[in-house]
Amino acid sequence: MRAVIFAAGDLPSPEAARHVLRSDDWILAADGGARHCRALGIQPAVVIGDLDSIPPEEAAALRDAGSEILAHPARKDETDLELAVQHAIRGGATDILVLGAFGGRWDHTLANLMLSANPSMRSIPLAFTDGQQRAWRIVGETEVEGEPGDRVSLIPIGGDALGVSTSGLEYPLDDGTLRMGSSLGVSNTLLERRARVSVREGCVLLFLVPLKVGEGR
Repeated sequence: MRAVIFAAGDLPSPEAARHVLRSDDWILAADGGARHCRALGIQPAVVIGDLDSIPPEEAAALRDAGSEILAHPARKDETDLELAVQHAIRGGATDILVLGAFGGRWDHTLANLMLSANPSMRSIPLAFTDGQQRAWRIVGETEVEGEPGDRVSLIPIGGDALGVSTSGLEYPLDDGTLRMGSSLGVSNTLLERRARVSVREGCVLLFLVPLKVGEGR
């Protein structure tokens, strides 16, 4: 079961985001992410968070329409998105896609991405998209699908990544090391429609940026 979580960050291309959804997705909204659901005409199965971004009348309307509202206190140890990811895992999700995790406050963006390094969340695939750019955690091996010229960045999180090998990218790595805090893995390029990246030890976030988004950078 795939869980799709709408976070409260930016969603620059809502219609592009709509195209990544499947009919059998379990839709959750992390507090203010409910506004993206509303804009797309989607009824979330669950709305979770401290509800500081949702007016009471809107929360009531969501409840009346069938959404489960899971309210948490404002003074809590987790962000709304972390609560949503935890709930998805407890609910049996085998794959999690997060939309709207970036933009706005930098601290929230970084904290959202760092959920990938949380050991308790490494048991299932976790990916992010804003409808255009995508990012996902690599533990082991992954295939990258895009268009020639698309940008691929490999960012180690939680420590150095060892034994990193790539094929189908302009700047290859063969059993290389990506040091935590280094920008070595930023802005590689897809040579073909498919590439592969493998990591022997450590955790890496792979960012796939379409050429039209990354032009001039």
